[in-house]
Amino acid sequence: MNTKTQTSATRLEPVGRTLPVLLAMEDDAEDVGRLAPDDRLTCHVHGRWIHQCVASPLHVNPITRHRWCRSCATALTVSVDELSGDVTMSCPGCGHGESAASAKLIVACRASLAAARRHSGARAA
Repeated sequence: MNTKTQTSATRLEPVGRTLPVLLAMEDDAEDVGRLAPDDRLTCHVHGRWIHQCVASPLHVNPITRHRWCRSCATALTVSVDELSGDVTMSCPGCGHGESAASAKLIVACRASLAAARRHSGARAA
């Protein structure tokens, strides 16, 4: 696979890639161990940009603490602002629920938003 990697050495460079192409590239890279599942910009389950489906119950994992508050044993609420590019997660019970796994998911969602914007901007031009 001919891909360029970002400085993290794990996330694939999405510049100029359509969603289906990046989805396939990330699937391949994950299969051979070049991409960590947490670093994906696309969702292999939903076939979408990760920011578009991160609020799905399928993205809650109490074991890894993705979108999960250990204190309240509750799924975190997700807010994705496509205009500002901001993504937040918080516990509806205690207002906290931060974890390293959810922080990585927020970073991936922000990168996904930026990649989707670049792709839609290139299409409009």
